[in-house]
Amino acid sequence: MAARPRFTSRATVLVLVLCSLVAILAYPTRQFISQRAEISAQRAKADHARQQVEQLRRDKARWQDPEYVKAQARARLHYAVPGETPYIAVDPAGRDAARASAPASPSGGTAAGPVKAAKPWYAGIWDSVDAADTAAAAPAAPAAPRPTPPPSAGDTSPHDH
Repeated sequence: MAARPRFTSRATVLVLVLCSLVAILAYPTRQFISQRAEISAQRAKADHARQQVEQLRRDKARWQDPEYVKAQARARLHYAVPGETPYIAVDPAGRDAARASAPASPSGGTAAGPVKAAKPWYAGIWDSVDAADTAAAAPAAPAAPRPTPPPSAGDTSPHDH
């Protein structure tokens, strides 16, 4: 008797149909999973935004309280209530300690240069604008005039005429 073939034509067609179904459904399935992940990320983002809104509402409610406003003005702006004497503590090891610890130079300052007090950021910008203006306004030494060569006969450039 003849041996039966291991794969019949029906089995081969069935395998081809199953493989084509897997290939056809692979892309939509991947898109579905990707969209589900994106939806999850957007929901998490929305929850985070809701939490921020709630925090801002709580902050706004706190700022409606006059006592909170007074406390913030005192802490941030160093305001004082009429009748109080405000004091600001200065670090005693600040400027004088830096001068004492650095060796003095013959010019009178410290070896590292003079110690500058802390200035606000806008003062530094304005100082740099002033320095740039002073440098631009300073007269530069006039350069010696260079003799111009006489135009050659073959030169026909339009800017020389």
